[in-house]
Amino acid sequence: MAQPLAAPAARGQKRRMIIATELTWVAPEAAFLALSGPGVAFLDSSATGDARACVSYLCLAPQATLVLAEAPYTALRNWMAAHQPAPLPNWPFPFKGGAVGWIGYDAARVCAGVDSRHPPMQGLPPGWFGLYTTLLGFDHTTQRLHYLGPRERLVEIAARLAVPAAALPLPSLDWHAEMGRDAYLAGHERLRDYIAAGDVYQANFTFRFTTPRPPQATLPALHMALRALSPAPFAACIDAGHYGLVSASPERFIRLHADGRVETRPIKGTAARHPDPALDAAAARALSQNPKERAENLMITDLLRHDLGQVCAIGSITVPELFAVESFAQAHHLVSAVTGQLRPGLDAFDLLAATLPGGSITGAPKRRAMQIIDELEPAPRGAYCGTLAWIGFDGAMDSAIIIRTITATANTLYAQAGGGITWDSSAPAEYEEAMLKISPLLALGHG
Repeated sequence: MAQPLAAPAARGQKRRMIIATELTWVAPEAAFLALSGPGVAFLDSSATGDARACVSYLCLAPQATLVLAEAPYTALRNWMAAHQPAPLPNWPFPFKGGAVGWIGYDAARVCAGVDSRHPPMQGLPPGWFGLYTTLLGFDHTTQRLHYLGPRERLVEIAARLAVPAAALPLPSLDWHAEMGRDAYLAGHERLRDYIAAGDVYQANFTFRFTTPRPPQATLPALHMALRALSPAPFAACIDAGHYGLVSASPERFIRLHADGRVETRPIKGTAARHPDPALDAAAARALSQNPKERAENLMITDLLRHDLGQVCAIGSITVPELFAVESFAQAHHLVSAVTGQLRPGLDAFDLLAATLPGGSITGAPKRRAMQIIDELEPAPRGAYCGTLAWIGFDGAMDSAIIIRTITATANTLYAQAGGGITWDSSAPAEYEEAMLKISPLLALGHG
């Protein structure tokens, strides 16, 4: 039953009546096609049958937007505080309205005090968020759809959902590598020199592909093509107008419950899927027992235990899962879990400040790894390897690492991949692993 409550309006305007009510079920992707456009944020848990992919959100008509520059954590906290709504109606999803967007790797690197030799990425801000109180929530398990938003928009939205939307064709794309295989192999060996010298134990080394962006390569068209090739539990399409992100991320970064419970799930360790079920299961078993992959995962798990220790209560940090294998469309991954309890008086923004950039996409020790990454990679990372997040008005948060992601500016599309390099890493094998990870992105626009 709808529960009307008054929500804030701009000065001099009438307050809108916000309701929460159930609608007739429409699949998330169909709703996205019907309602997509600038300002829409689609948090698309599209990995069918995956326990991590039980809820999706379609966030519509942001009441405010924020382009991040310096001091993103303080700016986000102050911005959300200035737009705090009246209490919203109850509805049965973890995200109960708030901010959705991203903080890029380079913004987090600056906050961590690490300089860069690269100029800032052109055409894409360091971060972007929209503030949403108009949402569709999709419960995949029960196939129930709920609406949260202004009463006056409900009829229009329901009418648009009732009309089947046409598929979005994607034009041909011409991807080019900024770093060829030989250059990658040379960079890998330089990184191993740093490991041998004791600078780092591990560093995440990546490379990038680019393509001109045709006008028909809209963010919704890119997202629908990518979700068909690589459904993922933390997929998303953030359409900020002339720029945005299309992500098939498999990796949760930080989850924060409203009561202060924290979880992070770093991915380190990869094995290709196999069409033969027996061989596929054997690949997963081999990954779980691989000494190199387990050592790499343990290093990053320890790093994240340290990061969470800066903001979590003493004695609260545990590792309930170590070296679990999770399976995705193209790859098996080795995943661990670290949990804790946020200290009283701290919030999601303190948590992000303590943990970004994520350890799984920097290395250990984190600061020196970031310096080496900047030296070896030929371009800024921009949004890639930052975090895509929702941050609720109630203090809860969920976030993903920005990997397996297309970054879109007005004129260019970017795709990037890599992996953690240790002393035992094989340069050719690491290159092939990175190409496996990026393969669904490069397949976009190829028929």
